[in-house]
Amino acid sequence: MEEGIRSNSDAVRPDRPASLAQRFRRTVLANLLVILTVAGVTAGVCIGVGARHMQLTHAQVVYVGFPGELLIRMLKLIIIPLVVCSLVSGAASIDPKALGKLGGWAMLYFLSTTVIASVIGLALASAVRPGSVTAGGVRPPPLDEGFPQAREAVDSFLDLLRNIFPSNLVSAAFQTYATSYRLIATNGTDGVTAIDKVPFGTEQDSTNILGLLVFAMAFGVVLRNLGEKGRILIEFFGQFNEATMHLVSWIMWYAPVGIAFLIAGKILEMGDVGTLFVSMGKYVGCCVLGLAIHGLVVVPGIYLVFTRKNPYAFLWGIVTALATAFGTASSSATLPTMMKCVEEQNGVSKHVSRFVLPIGATVNMDGAALVQCTATMFIAQLNGVSLGSAQVLTVLVMAAASSVGAAGIPAGHVLTLAMILEAVGLPTKDISLILAVDWIVDRVNTMVNVEGDAFGAGLLQHLVDRSSAPAGQEEMELRLREKIQDLPHVQIQLGSEADAPA
Repeated sequence: MEEGIRSNSDAVRPDRPASLAQRFRRTVLANLLVILTVAGVTAGVCIGVGARHMQLTHAQVVYVGFPGELLIRMLKLIIIPLVVCSLVSGAASIDPKALGKLGGWAMLYFLSTTVIASVIGLALASAVRPGSVTAGGVRPPPLDEGFPQAREAVDSFLDLLRNIFPSNLVSAAFQTYATSYRLIATNGTDGVTAIDKVPFGTEQDSTNILGLLVFAMAFGVVLRNLGEKGRILIEFFGQFNEATMHLVSWIMWYAPVGIAFLIAGKILEMGDVGTLFVSMGKYVGCCVLGLAIHGLVVVPGIYLVFTRKNPYAFLWGIVTALATAFGTASSSATLPTMMKCVEEQNGVSKHVSRFVLPIGATVNMDGAALVQCTATMFIAQLNGVSLGSAQVLTVLVMAAASSVGAAGIPAGHVLTLAMILEAVGLPTKDISLILAVDWIVDRVNTMVNVEGDAFGAGLLQHLVDRSSAPAGQEEMELRLREKIQDLPHVQIQLGSEADAPA
């Protein structure tokens, strides 16, 4: 008997290494894209650092970054059909009452996390004081003349409203409205010449995602209200969206190569790496530390409190999207990858992800708000200016508000930083220092932006599941009660005491 047991156990042992190997192989295949993407980031850093001693010309550096440029072009190609089709089909598939509730919770989450990120940026900059001492007395070089004019706070808000309601839907695909200024001299009655700063509208070459987003949502709601008449169009946009997601899956297999050469090209574009990081190390460290606190503690903590689920397991599911965000430095370009990750890896339904993520890519810029607050405090300290409580509050409010309209493109948050600096009386020419190291800060910033969008989708999926659970439970209990009542010996217990036989 013992020999039989021993022989059986020995027969089982050879299978164990095979099962472990198969399990390892399945794990690698399931996470192959993540592994390749991380390898691409590592390879990009190694190529960039290794090629710096070769003294490449500017043209050769551009050629090095060409495979990465192709990746960005392909991702941008997908953005408009993805956003429009996903929002139309998503809004059309959700009940109007649920749509309003879902949108309300999404905006509450986005606003709350943005304010928290702004507070973290202000607190860290005040504690670390990155601009109090500059290594070697480095001052910013002259600002590029092509940098956009800083807008007044009122005009920035009005531009946001104008872009929400574009005058031409076709032009909104490649142009956004932006206010510029012209100076006009007027002679007063007392003979004194006054200079008026008169705003006028201009069209800039940039996709008006916000306008397309609002139109797609409204169009989807209208199609749902049409009932059977709108079903054909709803199915059309749904199938169009599925086809677009298949294209995204093809592009993602090229992403590791593109990301590697994007990072390598950026490293080669830098000047003296040592001097740059010595002079701006405290600012970069302060931004990265704040973004790490917000991205690894605050946002996962909010997810844990409300869902009671492991946030870092959720975070692992979007590693590919985070690596794409780091390589492209664009939350809009990362949108296709993020949709694929949260749906396939984290179990978020298409209705939720394709409704929430496009909104988040446009209005949820936690990292941008944090970096803007840190940069403002840094420039103030650099110029020996002590901001009062009213000015700090102004920075907080404007960073949170302006991040909503920040473009989801590389260095998009820098475009609104000039507005904040002018509001508190700080020189906008010092933005050139921010631009000098923004290539690394912007990448971490974008990772936090898209991470916040993903966790927002996960939170709203939890709310949707929880709100639908009681209804399903009630239906199950009702059916169970009906079945129990069919049994004669149980009917007495279900009735009242007066119904019980004597």
